[in-house]
Amino acid sequence: MRVFELYFGRSIEGRGDVTDAEWERFRTEVITPNLPDGYTVLDGTGAWQDPKTHTTISEPTKVMVAALPDTAATAAAIERVRSAYEKAFKQISVGMTTHVACGSFD
Repeated sequence: MRVFELYFGRSIEGRGDVTDAEWERFRTEVITPNLPDGYTVLDGTGAWQDPKTHTTISEPTKVMVAALPDTAATAAAIERVRSAYEKAFKQISVGMTTHVACGSFD
C-alpha cells in the first residue's frame, strides 16, 4: 500500500481563490472517478516560494490523502488528478508526498 498526499493550492493569479463550488465540482468530476476506492480531503494553509519572484506565498490549500495499492494504475490515476487541477486552475504544480505504509480498512 502507498499513501499519497496531494497539496492543492487554491489561489489563482489574476483572480480570486478556487471557490468551494469549484472545488466540489473538481472533486466530484475528477478525483472521485479516478480514485473510487476512497480518499480524505482536509483544509489547510500552505506556503511556497514563487520561483519567478522568490517571494513566499501563503494560500488556502486542500490536502488530499489516499491510501491505495502501490501499482502503475494508481500512479497514473494520481497523475491524472494532479494534471487536471493544474490545467483547470492554472497552477504551477500540485505538490505531492508519498510513502509506503501498512494498513487495513476492514
